[in-house]
Amino acid sequence: MTNRERLSATVEADMLAAGRAEVAQGRAESLSAWVNDALRRQVEHDRRMRALDDFLDRYEADHGEITEEEIREATRRTRERALVVRGPHHDGGAPRLRKPGAA
Repeated sequence: MTNRERLSATVEADMLAAGRAEVAQGRAESLSAWVNDALRRQVEHDRRMRALDDFLDRYEADHGEITEEEIREATRRTRERALVVRGPHHDGGAPRLRKPGAA
């Protein structure tokens, strides 16, 4: 059993409504579980962002600052290789795959 503490918090009404809807639709066990999952995801996100910051700091210390031009070039190369996945056709068929810019 994990340690739990009771919490009183003020949240935005639409976030509370979203959590209650998830519970009502059976996608969350309870509002507390839904909030706990959201907090867990945020903790993991923050951990990953700190790790990325640390990586970039080490990379730039070894190789110099990453320039805007390098970022634009990497973005261009990535987009050239990307496959665009669209949702299913209106007839329920499989998603369509196409290269960006293809008709």
